[in-house]
Amino acid sequence: MSKPTPIALLLATLIALFLLLPLIAVVPVSFTPTRFLAMPSGEWSLRHYQALLDNPAWLQSVWLSIRIGILSSVISTVLALMFSLGIWMFRPWFANILLGFVLLPMVAPPVVSAITLYFFLIGLSKVNDLVGYDTWIGVAVAHAVMIAPFAVVLITVALSQVDRRIDLAARGFGAGIRTRIFKVILPNIRFGILTALFLSFVLSWEEIGVTLFVTSVNAITLPRMMWMGLRDNIDPAIAAISVVLIAIVITVILVKTVVTALLSRKV
Repeated sequence: MSKPTPIALLLATLIALFLLLPLIAVVPVSFTPTRFLAMPSGEWSLRHYQALLDNPAWLQSVWLSIRIGILSSVISTVLALMFSLGIWMFRPWFANILLGFVLLPMVAPPVVSAITLYFFLIGLSKVNDLVGYDTWIGVAVAHAVMIAPFAVVLITVALSQVDRRIDLAARGFGAGIRTRIFKVILPNIRFGILTALFLSFVLSWEEIGVTLFVTSVNAITLPRMMWMGLRDNIDPAIAAISVVLIAIVITVILVKTVVTALLSRKV
């Protein structure tokens, strides 16, 4: 395989910098001493990072987003796994119709889905106080509906790479459905399941469109908190929390890279 030329490396570097420029620009803005979004002019301040610690609403929104993300990702991944396994194992003639129906939230306008989920959760609120409009479990259910199609795609792709003869051999030796699923199929698609779980959490973490429709004052997630800050007073604390999230992502990537390199050396 030929190595990239210096010109290709230069172009790739320039493109990467162009794509990362909006993220880089957030960093100095987060140190502005003013009460509005602006580049610091000579004086730098940590007041907006301190505001994140002093204002409990930010920490509450982060914790709420984590809870919603975990619950919605588990719900969506479990539902996607059951659906994909059913399609893969039994292969009904109307499988394509079912798959198209499940993937519908991916192509439908988000506003349409948000309005539908709004009326759905309003109806649930009339019969219970736990799962309904403006509850964190209700938001998790709404998120699960929106992100389940993405989990279906990932798990379906993982199942398509599994040799059916393995399942047929297990069935030929008398293995039941439960044994075939948990001891034959799932071990072969564990990476796809973990990927679906991680992607579902990320999609739930950043979801804002549906959240605006199904929440009011009780379930304020981090994206909604940031949206409120931009809409009301353009709080520079938004830039500070953005830098914190960027730092967390970079740290996770670096740790993963180091761990992968160490494991490859041991092998």
